[in-house]
Amino acid sequence: MSPESTLAHSWFITGTDTEIGKTLIASSLLHALGAIGVKAAGMKPIAAGATERNGVLRNDDADQLAQAATVALSPALATPYLLRAAAAPHVAARLEQIEIDVRHVQQCFTRIVARAEAVVVEGVGGFRVPLSLGVDTADLAQQLGLPMIMVVGLRLGCINHALLTAEAIAARGLTLAGWVCNVVDPDMLHAQGSVDALIERLPAPLLGAVPRLPVPDAASAAQHIDFTLLPNWPRRKPPEATARPAGPAA
Repeated sequence: MSPESTLAHSWFITGTDTEIGKTLIASSLLHALGAIGVKAAGMKPIAAGATERNGVLRNDDADQLAQAATVALSPALATPYLLRAAAAPHVAARLEQIEIDVRHVQQCFTRIVARAEAVVVEGVGGFRVPLSLGVDTADLAQQLGLPMIMVVGLRLGCINHALLTAEAIAARGLTLAGWVCNVVDPDMLHAQGSVDALIERLPAPLLGAVPRLPVPDAASAAQHIDFTLLPNWPRRKPPEATARPAGPAA
């Protein structure tokens, strides 16, 4: 598949806040793509909060994307900025005397596009998280120029957060292709009322609502989301069996 075709079937996953399920939704999207035979790669350009395991830096979010993808990538390509401190990216980078450069992320993304039929890029934190002086995740999203999928963490205040995020996405000239609700607070009162309010106000389809799952894995979450509602969803018949790699390439 040509790079142009890959870009037509690639998305940037953003969220209304941190810790609201972006990785779960990104992984479920990769799972759904693999289920119809698409060679899909996952990218977590910036990951803050890495631990050393057997002499190798690992991050749980990046690992989850790698496990759900059907294209294996080296960690340096899938996560060009893997930072140790579990802090805001610009703080974690400063502690390691690193400056996050969105142009380097773009270069890595371009290399990934050449290897896959679809790419799922997961942002870090919310849509306007600082990356370096004067640069934030909105700049990164704008640099890549992909359709956006917004994850809305269902809890008190989510309507305001979702609408502000959608406005910020539009202000950057980006397209909101769809949005997903993910239950963060299972005790939230009148949750459906909040979802209904967003359906009325957001200029993109609701792809699904993921409940609090006993085991929050990609396959379970994908059962609650209809990714075929995405305007650029690839139209293919599911293969009888799709081989999945054991993990990221060395």
